[in-house]
Order: sequence, then C-alpha cells, then structure tokens
Amino acid sequence: MQKRGLFTIALAMLITLSAQALDLGRCVIVYDQSDAPLVAKVAGVMAEDICRVSGVRPALQNTIPTNGKPYIVLGTVGGSALVEDDEGLKGSWERYAIKVEANSLSIAGSDARGLAYGVFHVSKAIGVDPWYWWADVPVRQGKAEFGESGFCFVSKEPTVKYRGIFINDEDWGMFTWSRDNFEKELGDIGPKTYDKVCELILRLRGNMLAPAMHTCTGAFYSHFESQVVADAWNVMITTSHCEPLLVNNAAPSEWDSERDGEWNYETNRETIYNKWDERLASTAQYDNIYTTGIRGLHDEGMRGSEDPSDRVRTLEKVMEDQRQILTKHKKSNAADVPQIFVPYKETLDIYDQGLRVPEDITIVWPDDNYGYMKRVSNAAERQREGGSGVYYHLSYLGTPHDYLWVNTTAPVLMFHEIQKVYRAGGTRYWLLNVGDIKPMEIGVQFFFDMAWDMSQYDIVNANHKQAQWLASIFGKEYQADFQWILDEHYRLAWERKPEYMGYEIEWDSPENSRRHDTNYSFADGTAQQRLADYERLANRSAELLARLPKEYQNSYFEMLDFAVQGSNQMNIKFLMGQRNHETGERRWAELSRAAYDSLTVLLNRYNSLLDGKWNQMMSEIPPAFCSLSHELPEFVDEPSTHWQLPADQMRTAYKHKVNLREIDLTAQPDFRLIEGIGTDWHTIQLGEAEGEVYDPKLPNAPRVGISLDQIKHAPAGSKLRLCISVVPFWPLTEAHSNRLAVSLDGGEPQILENKFIEWSHEWKLQVLENRKDFVLTLPLDAARASHQLDLIMADPGQMVQRITYELAE
Repeated sequence: MQKRGLFTIALAMLITLSAQALDLGRCVIVYDQSDAPLVAKVAGVMAEDICRVSGVRPALQNTIPTNGKPYIVLGTVGGSALVEDDEGLKGSWERYAIKVEANSLSIAGSDARGLAYGVFHVSKAIGVDPWYWWADVPVRQGKAEFGESGFCFVSKEPTVKYRGIFINDEDWGMFTWSRDNFEKELGDIGPKTYDKVCELILRLRGNMLAPAMHTCTGAFYSHFESQVVADAWNVMITTSHCEPLLVNNAAPSEWDSERDGEWNYETNRETIYNKWDERLASTAQYDNIYTTGIRGLHDEGMRGSEDPSDRVRTLEKVMEDQRQILTKHKKSNAADVPQIFVPYKETLDIYDQGLRVPEDITIVWPDDNYGYMKRVSNAAERQREGGSGVYYHLSYLGTPHDYLWVNTTAPVLMFHEIQKVYRAGGTRYWLLNVGDIKPMEIGVQFFFDMAWDMSQYDIVNANHKQAQWLASIFGKEYQADFQWILDEHYRLAWERKPEYMGYEIEWDSPENSRRHDTNYSFADGTAQQRLADYERLANRSAELLARLPKEYQNSYFEMLDFAVQGSNQMNIKFLMGQRNHETGERRWAELSRAAYDSLTVLLNRYNSLLDGKWNQMMSEIPPAFCSLSHELPEFVDEPSTHWQLPADQMRTAYKHKVNLREIDLTAQPDFRLIEGIGTDWHTIQLGEAEGEVYDPKLPNAPRVGISLDQIKHAPAGSKLRLCISVVPFWPLTEAHSNRLAVSLDGGEPQILENKFIEWSHEWKLQVLENRKDFVLTLPLDAARASHQLDLIMADPGQMVQRITYELAE
C-alpha cells in the first residue's frame, strides 16, 4: 500500500510538471540563417520582449541545442530546415502555427510575416502588448511563461489580404513631434519614426503603410532609409489616391510646378511619365503596392479637359503607361504586381462615365471622409480578378469640417459601413486614415482586428469589442466602466464632434465659414443637458483614471481620458460663450475662458507625459488649418444675435419622443434594434442593406407599428407634426436609393427619400450632425381612440434614430 501511494504521488508530480508552462527566459532562440531576413529580425525582437518581461535576454543561435537546454525554434515553411509543416501551412497567406512540447516552443510561419505574427502572438501572451511603446501599455513583469506541453494553435488566413494605415494631415501631430522631439537630428519624419510605425503595424498583424505626404513633411523617398526600414520589417509601402506610382506630387522635392510644369497628363505627359519611371527604377526591388490613375496636385481634381469622354481617355492612357513602367522595372507582367485604383472624389465621376480599369487592379472604395461608404462593388464588379477594398477615415481635413483631434468614430458605424464592403467581396485591401496614430489607438486596434478576422464581429457585439479590448489590458474589473465611458463619449460626439462646436463650415461662404453659436438651447434645456452629460462623463473617466494602478494611468490618459476631458472642455468653452452672447453677462465669459485655459493645461499635460516622450504630438487643441474651433469665443457686454445659428441649421424636435427600445419588433424579423449608433444610441434598422427593395405602397412591404401614446382623442380635423430622423447613409449601389415610408393611422404611405448631392449644403449639414430630419404634417383619424405610426421598408438598410411628434396647433 505504501509503495502504491508513493507511486501515485510521483505520478501526480510528473503530471503537474508536464502541465507547467514553458519558461521562455530559460530558452535559447533558434532560427535558420538561410531563412527570410525578417525571421532573424523578429528573433531578436522576441529576445527583447522576453527580456522586457523577465529581465533575461535569451541567446540567439542557428542550431537546436543537444544538451537538453530548452529552446524556441522559429522558421518559415520551405525556408527553414528547422521547422516541419505539420499543420499544412505551405502555400497559404500569413498563417502561423505555435506548438509547445516539454522542452521547446516551435513557431512556424507559412511566410515571413506569418512567422512574425506568431512571434508577436507569444509576445502578447507573456505580457508585451502591441501598444507597449505607442500607448505606453505597461509590460507585465515576471516569468515569461507560455503554454503547456501539448499546446497547439494554428491561425487561419487573415480576412483581408492587405491591411494597413495611412499617416495623413500630420502637420500638427506626428510631424511636429518627429521634427522637434523624436527625430530632432533629422528635423522631419524619417526612418527612426517609421521604424516604430512599422513595428506597430506588424504587431497589430498588418502588412502595409501609406506614409505621411503633406508638404510640411519631407517626401518618404527624400529619406531613402525609410524604405529600407519598412522593408526590414517586411511592411509594404502603399500610397494615397493622389500619389500614383509612389510619386508624392504634394512635396516640392518630388514635383515643383516652376521646375516641372503643370501636373497635367494631357499637356505634360513626358515629364510626369519620367517621374514615375525614375521612381520605379530606384524602388522596384521592394515589395510595394502601386496606386494607378491620376488626380491633381495633392488633393485637387484631375487637370485637363472637362469633357467626360476626354477625361476617360486620359485616365485610360495613364493606366496603360503606368503598367508599361511596372512591367519594365518589376520584370514581370503588370497583372502580377499589386495595384490599386481609388475612385475618390471626381475620379468616381470619371469611373462612372465608363472608365475601363484593368481587371487585375483592385478597386478601393472610399468612404465620404465622414465614415459613410459611398459605394460598394455591384454584381459585375464582384467578378473582377483584382477584387476590391476600402479606404476609410478616422481623421480628415476638408470641407465641411476637419476632425483631426480625437477618436470619435463610433465603432458600430465603422463596422456597419466596412461590413458593406466586406459582404460585397471587398477583402483584398483595407486602408485606414489614422491622422497621426495618436490618439486614435482604440480605433486603430478595432480596425486591424476586423481586418484580421471579420467573422468575430457582428452588429450586436461591435459596440462591446473596444471595452473588452481595454479590459484585456487594464483589467476585467473595469470593463463596465470602459463600456459606459465609451458609449457616452461616442454618443455625445455622434450629435456633434468636439471639433465642430464652433459651428463653422470650412471652405464655404463667408457667412457659413465664420463661427456661430450652437443649436443647443438654454431655453429648452438641451444645452444644460449636454453640459451635464459631459460633466458626468468627464468625472467618471477621471475617477476611473484615479482607480487604475499608477503604472497604467498614462496609458489610459493617452488612449481615452484625454479625449473625454478635452471634449468636455471644448463643449463648455463654446456653450458658455453662447450663454454670454445671449445674456451679455461676463460670468459666462469667464467660464468659457476657464475652459479654454483648461484645454491648454490638458495640452501641456499630454506633452509633458513620460518626461516629454510625446511632446508636440499635440501641438494645438484641436489641430487647425482653417478651423476656428481652437480659438476663444468673442465675448460681449450686452446680448447679441451676431453669432446666431442660421435657421436651416436649427434642429426640429417636437414635444413627445418615441422610445425606440420599447417598440415591439418580434413580429417583424426584417427590423431590428441596434445599440451603439444614433442620437439616443439606439436605432431601428429596416432590413439589411443588401436585402430586397420594396414598393412601400404595396402590402408585402415589411412594416412595424408604433403606438403614439401621447395623443389621445384628438379633435376632428387634427393634424400631427412628425420629425423622423435617419442616419444619412449613401445608397448601397447605383441601383438603390435611400427611401423609407411612414403611414399614420393606416393612411396613404408617405415616402421619405434622402436624396443628396455630395458637397451640397444639405449634405454638409448631414455629415456634421450624422442625421437627416424629415419633417411632415399628417392628418389624424379623429375616430380612433389611439393612433399608430407605421414604419415601412423601401430601400433596405435605412436606420431611424429618433421620432418626435406633437399635435399641430
């Protein structure tokens, strides 16, 4: 019995030991010298990550130890003799397999980037977050332990083939930070900065970068080491819609009109052609993605004839010439070289005139700069060999107003709109305009996670993913706080982004371009409510910051609290200025000035973090080109209507509001309540955008009834005033529109169609407030004791975000 007992104990100890995680700090890292260059680089990075956690830096070597020492082996399938393809990785795109045995960890990649993603999978698991440097997420200290014997994980191929970010409008952030702080010796954004950017992209499982390209910044290829750095990380360089074949015509070093003439392919073809030819001659050895087509200088429209047929011919000639250059320098058929065409702004009009884009070129559909997709591939375009993708904005400089300051794009909006592209087959290329990366960290993470595995996202969970991600960093016990803070932050910005609180419309008429007071009212209480909501939000975020462990406070401040506190003070500044205009009382002016001063304190706090690590990443609050939102309002000593908002910008809201969450949708499966989008943070969606189009006047059109509880026994001849507010989507394709219908008390359906023209005044107002209001008056059936409003589907996918009503007088 005693021997049996000892045997049982020994067996239990053996099982316990075999289940122990592998201590990576005791391992050596092994890789094959003949493998892809990136393998050696990430082997070194992995050693650094293990050292960050454990204080021990593993040695690197090229042979598996024979003395029983534990080891980590890294390699690509077919490129290394040290790894086996037990999981069928060969021939797949950017996959990896991780296996743990009693004494070893093996990470195999189908290719070099796949191997890198596997390494960073392990790094994150042991406590080195992808944002350890860019958002100062603390590295978890202790033993660098990973897995247990028998552990095996095999990744799928990513949802999207090419995934990356575009650093843009960098004048007031990354440029000033690099020039005056991080890359001071160069005085520009250069290889030192791009080294950190490319590391982040690879840790986030991305694979491409569109570099900064404004006139203030030295063009990417003016510091050629930047391309070398990107290549060392195996990050592909792509470019924006106005940088064809890697030539940045916004940079004087690349295109000087006095030296080079007009950027007009009809009149100056030879000079432009030679620029492209020279750039390919010097960069063809690198793995890049090439923008085809042509626009004007920087973000201007294409120069030349205004005749549509001429413009089509010119653009087709441009593409033909560009493909000749690619074939010449890449030493392969142009069809084998990754190329994109971005039908942005006027180029979409040319495309719609019949432009023939070669079938192997990927069409990258842009949003309208404000988060709403303008187009997705139709049935014919989905058959194209080159596929399609998306160019999406978290930051933008342009009319009707820039938003360059903080991350305020609601995740449900981003998911919903990008999902349209995804469902239409757009999985080839996703590019996110992130401004300066900081402080867009949360949105950037959300985008890359979707691009890696879109199957993990749906319209229900999209609004919770960001809080879950933050909780994975800061602690699960804070998840409810994160969710509430994010919801309130995005909800309040949905109505009006903090940058827009000056109510000017940029690049517009003199009257519209000047500052105005808001459409929040101190008379009806909406101004006080907004101020109270922001105060509650700012207080809760500050309380959470104080509760977090000290080492996590900088990270939370950078990623979220800065945006919350800044948005609060921006609203106080303008609403108190408005109150001063309405009353002439100086006390309101002083409160506005105090908020302005608080924004300066906030700016200085950000720039002084970590001994000035991020100094000049926030050079203005908010960044401004022609925006007036960073300025202090003008104050008066007596009431003034000088800043009164034009009548066409005043919202319509009636006495009674329908609670969308109380509408019974169980009998109408085509309709659903969506959380995380809309004026009151819930909307009713009338079918999926890709669904069937209905005639709302026919009985088969899906509909739902809404009881108007506040109207009882209306007198004969009564009428009802209604305001139906919808989310201002673009039609899904050229075959769709934006229609829904309403019917009161079973009466004739009234069709509501949101038909707008981009750049029109109506469109500008819609994107500034994320809403289109339909205001109508309908007769009530006085014979009814109660009244019902029916919402009826026409073009599927419309979202109703608010319904208010009252009896007409």
